[in-house]
Order: sequence, then structure tokens, then C-alpha cells
Amino acid sequence: MSAAPYPGDMAAETIDPAAVEQVTGLAEGARRAARQLALLPRTAKDEALQAIADALVDATDEIVVANAEDLQRGRDSGLSDGLLDRLTLDERRIAAIAQAVREIAALPDPVGEVVRGSTLANGLQIRQMRVPMGVVGMIYEARPNVTVDAANLALKSGNAVILRGGSAAASSNRALVGVMRKALAAQDIDANSVCLLDGGGHDAARALMTARGLVDLVIPRGGAKLIQTVVTESTVPVIETGIGVNHVYVDAGANLDLAESIVVNAKAQRPSVCNAAETLLVHEAVADAFLPKVLAALGAAGVVVHAGPELEEHAEAAGAAYALSSDEDFRTEWYSLDMSVRTVPDLDAALDHIRRFGTQHTEVIVTEDRAAARRFTSEVDAAVVMVNASSRFTDGGEFGFGAEIGISTQKLHARGPMALPELTTTKWVVEGDGQIRT
Repeated sequence: MSAAPYPGDMAAETIDPAAVEQVTGLAEGARRAARQLALLPRTAKDEALQAIADALVDATDEIVVANAEDLQRGRDSGLSDGLLDRLTLDERRIAAIAQAVREIAALPDPVGEVVRGSTLANGLQIRQMRVPMGVVGMIYEARPNVTVDAANLALKSGNAVILRGGSAAASSNRALVGVMRKALAAQDIDANSVCLLDGGGHDAARALMTARGLVDLVIPRGGAKLIQTVVTESTVPVIETGIGVNHVYVDAGANLDLAESIVVNAKAQRPSVCNAAETLLVHEAVADAFLPKVLAALGAAGVVVHAGPELEEHAEAAGAAYALSSDEDFRTEWYSLDMSVRTVPDLDAALDHIRRFGTQHTEVIVTEDRAAARRFTSEVDAAVVMVNASSRFTDGGEFGFGAEIGISTQKLHARGPMALPELTTTKWVVEGDGQIRT
């Protein structure tokens, strides 16, 4: 009796053979490079990262010109202001990207770290050690900084990476990957440590997702549609980085001045990223005192408020731009200066709302009531739960991890900001002196 076809084989039957061939070639090169990377000492990896950082700064003009091509295509195709902001690279942002690479170089190397170990009664010495994943596929959208973050986190953790960026950032990604590959080659490191899967349309992405045996892990980063597609179609193991429909709940026991500052920062400081707040929940007990203040502050920051008719009077009095809301608004990750607002009668109602509409990314409570804070942190199911702090702090750099490869909202292997340790797996090393099992 013949064996049933492997799921990846069945998926490959519907993919353009040219795309499969392209991915296979990249993956085979990446696997060879991964073997070299896994054996590199920290000093060699750190020197390579420093060389990449220097090369990015030196190539600023080249990268900006390539990015301008993407921005023009984006404007011509009607890309939103929020997405254009995520796409933009300038001298300041490139310098910040290069600095993030240097910060990765300064971080401890997770490879070889002993997670746990012991000597058994029979004399066997066992150690669980961190080792690289191997080849990581990264599928993401219009954020070219992710190209650099993903490549260098992979390098530091001993992994080769195949990058599949969105078409909106195609020119920027080609320039960035070209700079990094040249810098690696100059350090005598296989340039195939960083590969760009360019062109090929959806079939190329599907070929990457189904390259089981060649690719060890796929990480999607982007909007809900992209993430769901990768999760449902991939035969390669996936770490899901979820969207951020994040809430700030202002409790009855909140310091209202502090709450105003947190809400405005969480929404308006950079609205186009996944750790921005999308929904404000306000306890009815403080609504009359707080809403005029916060809606005026949000209005001054250019935020459009999406709320029910019960908030219309407050919004008009505060001079805030206002639109009537629907349940769909509360499911929306705006990526823009828009915010859904609702009053709730109590903490239970706030928790119910978050359970219904939250995406398990980041949830915030503002309160001086320790009992309310304890309930919130205990009962909210999210990768990050904050008390009296902006959701914008959900970030690998802000947590002290260096750049991140994404915010994992799943519960297996990794959750929250994914940095170097999350890009490793483990192996058990067992040493004996002739023990046999009886």
C-alpha cells in the first residue's frame, strides 16, 4: 500500500513550478549558510553585525533613492498615510535601524546557553542547550525596517533567513538586502545567510510556506489577512505574530491626568504600529470628568473618535472629530489616527469587551486601585498586560531585548516580543562513561 501524500506535497501541486524552484534554490543555499552560522563564535557574528550597521549608514543615499520608488508607487496606488509612514525610510530612520543592529551585536549570544542540566544518579551528565532553528522564513508587509531587524536577529541567533517582504517595499528591500549581503561576504560569511525571495507573486510565498524539510520555521508579520493566510496554508511550523487591537481601560480608580497622558501617547505617538491603542474604554463613574479632557486632547492630536451616540455630546463639546461606531469598528486595527471609544459600567464589562474584541496582543488598565489592577492582570488573556503605562512599550527594544522579529500572540514556544532566545530551539547533550540501560 502506497503512503499518503505529505500535505506539503499536495500544496506544491497547485503552486507554479518556477516559484517552487526559486524557493528550493534559495532554501538550499540558506541551509548551507546555516551550517556555517551555527558554528560561528560570538565575536565573528558581532563583527559581522557591526559591519552591516556601518554599511547601512554608508549606503543611506542609495537606500533613500530606492525607498522613494516605493513611496511613489504607494501614492500612485492609493496607499494610506499610515502605511506610507510605515514604508518611509529617511536618514534618521536608517541611522536608527543601524543603531538597532549595533544593539543586537551588544546583546548576549543565546547559542550554547545551558537552559538546565543535572547529573543523574547513574552518573550521566545531561544539559539542555540553546541551538539555532536553522532556516527561518519571514513573510511580512510594508515595513522595510523589518528586513534589517529580521536578518540581524537571525544572524545573531545563528540562523539563516529567507525574507519575503511585501511588494510595496520591493525596491527598499532589494537595496537593504544587497547592502547586508555585501557586508557579510566582506566578513567571509556566506551571503546566503540573508536571502530575499523577490517576485513570483503569491505562489512564491506559498512555496516558502510549504518548503517543509528545507525551511524550519515561518514567521508572518503584518495584517490579519496575511497572518491568517500563513497560519492556515503553511506546512512549515509557524509562530503567529498577531494584530494589535489593543485597549486602554480607564478605571473608576484612575488618576485622570495620568490616564489622559497614557491614552494620547498610546494612540497618537505612532498610530501606524501594532502596539498603538485602538480602543478606549472608560468607566461610567469617571466618564463625565474624564471624557471632555481626553477627547479634547485626542482631538488636538488629530484623532477621529469612533463612538456611540451617547458620546456625541462629549465629542462635540471637546471639539473632537467624531464618527458613529459599529461593532466592526471595535474589531479594527486602524493603523491611523482613529480610535474607538466606549463607556462601560464596571471592570467586568471592560473585561468582557476585551475578551470579545481583543487580539491577545497588549491590554492596559489605568487605575490606582490595586485590587482592580490585580484582577485585570490576572483575567486578561494577552501577551502583554500593562498597569499605568502606554501600550507603546510592547516592543523588544523597550523591553531591553534589542530589535524584535515580531510580537507573538500565540501560546506555544514564544509569546510577546520575540528576540534572540525565541529564535532558538534546544537540544539535549548527554555525556557518560559507558553507562548502559538495564
